[in-house]
Amino acid sequence: MTRTTPGTGDLTIENALVFDGWSAELREASVRVADGAVAELDTAVSRAERVIDARGRVLLPGLIDAHFHAYGISLHGLEYQTSPLSYLALAGARRLRRALARGFTTVRDVAGGDLGLARAIDEGLIAGPRYLYTGPALSQTGGHGDARPADRDICLHGGHMGEVVDGADNLRVAVRERFRKGAHAIKIMTSGGVVSPTDPIRPAQYSADEVAAVAEEASRRGSYVAAHAYSPEAIRHSVVNGVRSIEHGNLLDAPTAALMTEHGAFLVPTLAAYDAMNRRGPEIGLPDFARAKNREVLDAGARAVGLAHAAGVPVGFGTDLMGDLENDQLVGLRLQAEATGMLDCLRSATAVNARLLKRPDLGRIGVGARADLLLLSASPFDDPAALWDPARPRTVITGGTPVAGPDAEG
Repeated sequence: MTRTTPGTGDLTIENALVFDGWSAELREASVRVADGAVAELDTAVSRAERVIDARGRVLLPGLIDAHFHAYGISLHGLEYQTSPLSYLALAGARRLRRALARGFTTVRDVAGGDLGLARAIDEGLIAGPRYLYTGPALSQTGGHGDARPADRDICLHGGHMGEVVDGADNLRVAVRERFRKGAHAIKIMTSGGVVSPTDPIRPAQYSADEVAAVAEEASRRGSYVAAHAYSPEAIRHSVVNGVRSIEHGNLLDAPTAALMTEHGAFLVPTLAAYDAMNRRGPEIGLPDFARAKNREVLDAGARAVGLAHAAGVPVGFGTDLMGDLENDQLVGLRLQAEATGMLDCLRSATAVNARLLKRPDLGRIGVGARADLLLLSASPFDDPAALWDPARPRTVITGGTPVAGPDAEG
């Protein structure tokens, strides 16, 4: 697989069935790409030097995974928090390359990542999706981002994927430091989690003043806050204090979904993570306490997605797959399609996620959009496995350059 600097592609794709990121009907059309963006979309377009005949195939916007962890080499917090950063970067590069080959042309890393990975992708040093990162997630002492077990008296306030920061003033400094280092958004932990060792899942974390301080700082930079939150109380606590993106949200109820709509909040479900941990827990050495927590939220995830849709909450798509579970990334699409139907699943992984990211140039096929594209062997509406079966051929295009699949060069 090759990679060129985004924005250099010059390409014509002829005779495709096009899903534009939103419309329910596929459109027979050709696409002309110039300087990495869609320049023409019509039944007949001008021909570039490079032409792909897509007859019989379906063209989608490149997929967006809005809950990804490049440094997520393990489900054990102390391992990914304290491993050498050089090792995490190399492992993260491989995880990013594999995500791109599956068709994810943009990922949002919501706990970890840094300018070095983003720069390496932009300069073509490594192959990867467009990479938006938050830096280490912010956690209260004893919260979901605190990897210290109760029976170990160790000092670990900052790691590669999470940092323990308490107090509104300290949080303001931490947020400003992340934006100084190029963060796309800010991630905070506002409830317990499956793999954190010392916190129950349901109670809200951080005080109202602390959450509001983070949200205010992010808003002043034209950005937003994503919050790890499962329970209704944690979700309410987050959105009323300025959080825009609720991650997971498995225990969502109808009144809380209505509140999210009122506040303009998004839900990013991560159904793949719980399904994978349930099926593969023994294989990956998932601790007993984590398996018990996972059972609490496993079956609720699909119901939460349905409640969010019914309330008019914009529902995105994420995977949150740690360690060896990363190869279940496409399974997440199947699970979300089972919960919402194929059309809403595709919208979530393209146009809705692009809105969440505040990137109108992504997640759609239209004149002016970035030419991040995915060419499938068949229509996912008729043959769903064409979308989520990794054995089915797919061509991945970033910035107008085919980088993976049968049409890629090299």
